[in-house]
Amino acid sequence: MWNYQKKLQYPVNIKNPNPKLASYVCTQYGGPNGELSASLRYLSQRYSMPDAMTKALLTDIGTEELAHLEIVGTIVRQLAKCASDEEIENSPFGAYFMNHGRGVYPADSNGMPFNALALAVTADPIADLTENLAAEQKARVVYDNILKVSDDPDVNDVVKFLRQREIVHFQRFGEALDQIQNKRLPKMYCGK
Repeated sequence: MWNYQKKLQYPVNIKNPNPKLASYVCTQYGGPNGELSASLRYLSQRYSMPDAMTKALLTDIGTEELAHLEIVGTIVRQLAKCASDEEIENSPFGAYFMNHGRGVYPADSNGMPFNALALAVTADPIADLTENLAAEQKARVVYDNILKVSDDPDVNDVVKFLRQREIVHFQRFGEALDQIQNKRLPKMYCGK
């Protein structure tokens, strides 16, 4: 089904440990607007889309979000793996460290574990695609916020790539929504 290449969609080569920044970036791993939420949302919504093109779009973007999850996890790991115990203790990453060490765990920047309640699946294509437009914008805002607090060019380079992909996904979901609305589907779609 997939042709998986054992490399990241975008390279991550962070030279300087920064557990404080890791605690912020991890929200894009397991937070409500992060990559795990997006991937599961899109891969679940695809089943109730009214046409093959929209199903394929949600499958493509959902699997790309899994690739982004891998990138974000790599950022968190590289920011934390060589940090000293003192650096971790004196950062917001300290509380996370108590339970997860230098590992990567799906939680937001406050330490709240991933919750499937962040997924929005209604079986209404217009509602779901509209939610996806908002989700992509919320993810973009989180990446914008990371860029505001990060002074690490290695992190910023990757975050800018991920941010740009959120914009592209927003555009594709808008196109799909326009296509569905123009077809004037019945309120209760009973397709395959």
